Amino acid sequence: MTQISPLRPSRQTLLAPVKRVVVKIGSAVLTTAEGLNRGVIDRLADAVSGLKAAGREIILVSSGAIAAGFKKIGLASRPQGIPQKQAVAAIGQSTLMQTYEEAFGRHGIQVAQLLLTRNDLAQRCRYLNARNTLVTLLDWGVVPVINENDTVAVEELRFGDNDTLSALIGSLVQAQLLVILTDIDGLYDHDPRTCPDACLISRVDRIDARLERAASGQAGTLGTGGMATKLQAAKKAGAAGIPTLIANGADPAILPRLLAGDKLGTLILPHQPRLSSRRYWIAYNQTPRGEITVDDGAREVLLHRGKSLLPAGITGVAGRFGVGAPVRLVDAAGHAFAVGLTNYSSRDIACIAGLKTCDIEGLLGYKGYDEVIHRDNLVLLTDSRQPDEAS
Repeated sequence: MTQISPLRPSRQTLLAPVKRVVVKIGSAVLTTAEGLNRGVIDRLADAVSGLKAAGREIILVSSGAIAAGFKKIGLASRPQGIPQKQAVAAIGQSTLMQTYEEAFGRHGIQVAQLLLTRNDLAQRCRYLNARNTLVTLLDWGVVPVINENDTVAVEELRFGDNDTLSALIGSLVQAQLLVILTDIDGLYDHDPRTCPDACLISRVDRIDARLERAASGQAGTLGTGGMATKLQAAKKAGAAGIPTLIANGADPAILPRLLAGDKLGTLILPHQPRLSSRRYWIAYNQTPRGEITVDDGAREVLLHRGKSLLPAGITGVAGRFGVGAPVRLVDAAGHAFAVGLTNYSSRDIACIAGLKTCDIEGLLGYKGYDEVIHRDNLVLLTDSRQPDEAS
């Protein structure tokens, strides 16, 4: 299913220089039927303490607030409604952080809580503020513990799962490695829950369509993400040039073993040059507010000639948005192939669609830009390193 290139470095060679690591821990690892698994968190703190002593920087993206909350309050199952989820998260988050504080306090290590919504990373100023905060905490030797702010997030502001959040955090802090700890040994060629002959894939040099089909989208009882979300997170991390390790968090020594280069879990390597920080932010931290449809000629020059989008190539616009909004570009068949920040509102784009740039001012009464979307604010989706429809 996957090709392993002989030119790729060994795990030991690849991981030896890694200093900054984002570690995502799922609910299935952190929780039991009685609530938080304090033994797992204690062992995690032990491992992170040892890695910090060896010069590594660790950022934790931790699930568990909702799982801890609904067990703590005595609910029989995970709540489904947004108000119920938010209330349960508020109950569980304090327990989660207290447990982390006690576990790391045994090693004299301080922890810091960061609760984020997608809006925090979508706004450039807040994105940069979050980066500065995290870098400062790492400089101080503090272990950041990040979670989605489930107490206030609504569906349009959610990351969807902490796998996605961990990949975005990896890019934000310019990590050298993303580790996703789950309740399964790694990525298999078939779903091991239904196929007894499924084989663990040790290394992936390129995520292809067959691999994505093999990943199961089914989530566990306590979590929101299946293996499919982890594979999508690995793609997002790969776009930032970050390799991903997916492994079983039940092993108390899993982190030091992984970073020592032991052949555990699944190592997924980025296969394309990394996106710049700004292009990554446009591609992955923005929620498109609408769509612009372009003709075949515009699609061709955008994809293959590195040009900006001019009004002449536009055939339609959908959605209501203002200047600077993120939008998808779609072709005549409705397939999205790029995302960018627009220089004009949806209303103005509808007026100038199909016109030459010299006609903009006469129709609108002003011309801020020749381009509807400048090339510097445009990211293509057709390359496999870029976002796809699932993202």
